Amino acid sequence: GRSVADLNRDPRELDPAMFEGGPPRVCGLPTARVEAGLGCLPRVAARGEGIYARLLTREEGEARLAHIHDAYHARLGEELVGLRDARGVAVLIDCHSMPSVQPGRRGLADIVLGDRFGSSCDPRLTARAEREFRDLGFTVARNAPYAGGYTTRRYGRPKRGVHALQIEINRGLYMNEREVSRLATFGALRDAIDGVIAGLIDTAAILPKV
Repeated sequence: GRSVADLNRDPRELDPAMFEGGPPRVCGLPTARVEAGLGCLPRVAARGEGIYARLLTREEGEARLAHIHDAYHARLGEELVGLRDARGVAVLIDCHSMPSVQPGRRGLADIVLGDRFGSSCDPRLTARAEREFRDLGFTVARNAPYAGGYTTRRYGRPKRGVHALQIEINRGLYMNEREVSRLATFGALRDAIDGVIAGLIDTAAILPKV
């Protein structure tokens, strides 16, 4: 899972202190996430518990990057280009879940749409997603606190016919976060998301083809 290799991180987001003999690749992005232990190869779990009792070897780190992170993105990139070439447009919906309660933040929306402040997809897609969710009774925010991560940034190239929209879903809508169990609302949320995706497919059909 994400504790082994985070697919929504830049592969340069590595903590050199995690590795015996140095990191497997150049660490070019010493971000706040890396400092918090949440880089591409995380050092801590979601609640801050340390994952490892020892340093990783460079070989272990490189194997995870190559066989998990690199392989996933190579395949995803191929799929998007193939769809774009076949149909003139491709849309990536990158779904994530977010904690219902976050330190220092009040009134978190049910849904947060991230389009890199309008740069990763045609604005009609973001507007359609927002309208669909609001019509279903959900509260919706755009780009705050999540504007779209590595995946959205990497693939969202509207002028090239590839659009990427991140959708963050509040976990309180569908799960007991303490017990990590489904709520009775799970099925209704699933159906709601299916409806939103259907709307996005309709909008994608009218986007400019390349």
